[in-house]
Amino acid sequence: MPSKRSAAKRQRQNEKRRMRNRAVMSRVRTAMRKVREAIADGSVTDEQFAAVTGQLDRAVSKGVLKRNTAARRKRRLAASRSNR
Repeated sequence: MPSKRSAAKRQRQNEKRRMRNRAVMSRVRTAMRKVREAIADGSVTDEQFAAVTGQLDRAVSKGVLKRNTAARRKRRLAASRSNR
């Protein structure tokens, strides 16, 4: 337990941010998993791919992912999609 008020506030803020970041990353991972499974089945649609791209871009805008990380993930999904 923090002894200073500012430290307690910092702890509350960090916890809120951590939970928000976990939720964003969970949505990203779920969307990516669904697209990877669809690619394996050969049934991936443009809408699914656009949804993943949007989730990744949203994570970047919220500061959860770095820009290059999102670009790399999109590029790898696109490559695996075109190889099938």
